[in-house]
Order: sequence, then structure tokens, then C-alpha cells
Amino acid sequence: MPTHGSLSKAGKVRAQTPKIQAQEHTKASPKNRTRRNYEKRVVLQRKPGQNWM
Repeated sequence: MPTHGSLSKAGKVRAQTPKIQAQEHTKASPKNRTRRNYEKRVVLQRKPGQNWM
């Protein structure tokens, strides 16, 4: 089976991409997390899982 491009070009785009520092993430407090879950489940009537519409 033929390859899709030569291996000499592997990683070319990632090597050219400038490095960006990761941003700090803060976890939501348990109270806020519970409130957000309530809004999704009851107010917006979303179903569980990825198919939430």
C-alpha cells in the first residue's frame, strides 16, 4: 500500500508552529459545578451524553 507523502516531511508543520505557554486553569467550586449541572439538566432540558439536543 503506498504511503500518503514522504517520511522526510513528517512533523514539518508542528516544528514550524511557535510554542505558546499554557494558561492556568482553575477548577469550578463544587457549588458552582452543581449549579451549572442543574441548569444544563433542568433549565435547558439537555439529555446526558454527547448527543444532548
